[in-house]
Amino acid sequence: MFSTSTHPALAAVERKFAAGERLDFEDGLALLQSPDLLRVGAMADEVRRQKNGDDAYFIINTHLNYTNICHLSCKLCAFGIKPDQPGAYALSLEQLEAKMKEIAGRGFTELHIVGGVNASLPLSYYEEMMRLAKRILPGVHVQAFTAVEIDYMARIAKLPVETVLERLREAGLDSILGGGAEVFDPEVRRIIAGHKTSADRWFAVHRAAHQMGIRTNASILYGHIERPEHVVDHLLRLRELQDETGGFSCFFPFAFHPANTALAEEYGIQDTTSGYYDLRILATARLLLDNFDHIRAFWMMIGEKMAQVSLAFGVDDLDGTVMEEQIVHAAGAETAQMAPKEQFIRLIREAGRIPVQRDTLYNKLKIY
Repeated sequence: MFSTSTHPALAAVERKFAAGERLDFEDGLALLQSPDLLRVGAMADEVRRQKNGDDAYFIINTHLNYTNICHLSCKLCAFGIKPDQPGAYALSLEQLEAKMKEIAGRGFTELHIVGGVNASLPLSYYEEMMRLAKRILPGVHVQAFTAVEIDYMARIAKLPVETVLERLREAGLDSILGGGAEVFDPEVRRIIAGHKTSADRWFAVHRAAHQMGIRTNASILYGHIERPEHVVDHLLRLRELQDETGGFSCFFPFAFHPANTALAEEYGIQDTTSGYYDLRILATARLLLDNFDHIRAFWMMIGEKMAQVSLAFGVDDLDGTVMEEQIVHAAGAETAQMAPKEQFIRLIREAGRIPVQRDTLYNKLKIY
């Protein structure tokens, strides 16, 4: 299908790809390091076509950030702050109820809930949050909490993760977010995320959720101090768990935004990721994560234009309308707070794809 590249390592990958062989660690390095991005993208686009045809998905959703208080002090983050700092907040249950009533009836099908690791909030707070969401927003899928948040809920409550997950599910949790993965390499993780939940613990939470029938997502944070081998290792570890459980719905990369972060200040990181690197990460993910159905470009991280181009580099999902978002913008993102449905339809059609409005679990709600 593809002529052989003049880059030897990439040519070897192309031969394996054409033969239908699974790509390995060395292949992943070749994909990330070859100068021929278009050839990498062409292979990724073929996988996208095989898995999803010309369908390109989006969702109508909104975010709810219930607290920005966090005791982790991750250098990568501009959102979490200490409780005594100006602007610190933790929404009370009464405030959460008022906020949910305020956003009710706006047409979104997914409520995305994430916050900081706030040790003052008991497990009952999260349970009641789920009950409020289900009562006030009936029919809305509640995708909430990263493995990091769930890990610390279990630690604070002194309960097994499985018990916490079951209690949250009984209260209304439908699926789990993919954040908190950052980079799994222990040394990189130590530098960028300090004493955040370890990679092994992150995997334990997702494995437990999958075994209970709770779907989750997966991610990576890139564009800081990681090297190609860290990215490839990260992707292959995700692939291994997906082989075991099949519980991941999609994978999406987070581009690091350096503004207002200790990591950028300490390591002199001034610029956001390049479009070239964004596309290379997405295409490599599509090729290595052969057991993932969907690769998502988070437009709020890389911009609408680059997200549109990514539809030719293995991506089949542009995320959602995101009616309110705080975490990315706290790190200096200059993208809009939300994108209307019509914008997704236009971007997707211009790219030669079929706009499909989906729900959280990729059921097709409407084809445009």
